[in-house]
Amino acid sequence: MEIVEVESAVRGDAHFVQVHTADGLTGVGQSACWGYPTAVHAVVEAFRPYLIGADAGRIEHHWHHLYRMGPFRGSVLTAAVAAVDLALWDLLGKRLGVPVWQLLGGRVRDRIRLHLLLGGTGAPALAAEAAAAVADGFTAVKFDPLPANYGDLSQARLVAETEATTAAVRDTVGADVDLLIELHRKLTPLQAEAVVPALARHHPLMVEDAIQIDSVSSQAGVLRRAPGVPMANGERLHTIWEFKELLAQGGAQYVRPDVGLAGGLSHARKIAALAEAHHAAVVTHNCLGPLLTMASVHLDTVIPNFVTQEYSPLDDALADGPARACVRREGGFLPVPQDPGLGVTLDLSDPTPLDLTGRPLTRIPLRADGSVAYAV
Repeated sequence: MEIVEVESAVRGDAHFVQVHTADGLTGVGQSACWGYPTAVHAVVEAFRPYLIGADAGRIEHHWHHLYRMGPFRGSVLTAAVAAVDLALWDLLGKRLGVPVWQLLGGRVRDRIRLHLLLGGTGAPALAAEAAAAVADGFTAVKFDPLPANYGDLSQARLVAETEATTAAVRDTVGADVDLLIELHRKLTPLQAEAVVPALARHHPLMVEDAIQIDSVSSQAGVLRRAPGVPMANGERLHTIWEFKELLAQGGAQYVRPDVGLAGGLSHARKIAALAEAHHAAVVTHNCLGPLLTMASVHLDTVIPNFVTQEYSPLDDALADGPARACVRREGGFLPVPQDPGLGVTLDLSDPTPLDLTGRPLTRIPLRADGSVAYAV
């Protein structure tokens, strides 16, 4: 299991890692800090001198060594650690001839429930997409009901239009489909206090990320002030220490770790256990293609407090792309993979950049007065 090479590759806004061992095996991983993939690549390059010659089987030891090599922290670092961690788990599963979920304690479920990400804006588009998703077998959908010009509306108009869009989706899919409401960190805390309660009558499974992620205590405060509305948070958090503070301060009923950002399977497994101790459920964050989807599936398979996994139409579009999964979606579910390792084949011979996010990093919402809408 001696590591002989570590390859790090950026393809557009996608970043992949391949770890090769002396006996010819290759483990594959991917990071999820999509805003700064070249920065994550640079960190992995800094890891190479340590990893070359190391025993690939010492996964937990390598996690701590990589994370503590320098006195720094942040999502770029944990994303780099995540990509390597996933590759090492993939290697171990391949060496032993078993899927990674068997190494994490064995399966507690037979299939993985998915919620489909809807990309539309406005009530008609979102209602139509939701209807199509249900017809395709999904039992849960996720969408952003905020109007496109949310930053320039009066409080009353903001609440009314957001609630009306949510109502349109609920009326379309009925009571047997779960709604996951994504607010994309767009609101101020005071706006959130008005918007979130207005959605309660539609009984969403969860309302996620109402405000910016700058302060864990501020996020927990919003969650505490939303009685009767299940809240979710954590797709931009990346350590057990951040999740601990969120949960200890009365935070999310649903936590949203991303295995490509929060330190890979080694660390995300601990986040799930921490959530379990707080009677909080896990809704894995995932929107960057088949490799991270499959990595997430291995976590979902083994934890008792999993509810549903994010699924992007991108996964279907990239099913025959550079990262190919050993299983395909069956309606609104993914089967538990049986192939060794993560169950992903990665081919980076095509240098064509991938577009996983659909927007340039510099394109963010501005208010009518020219200021940055995300600034509060």
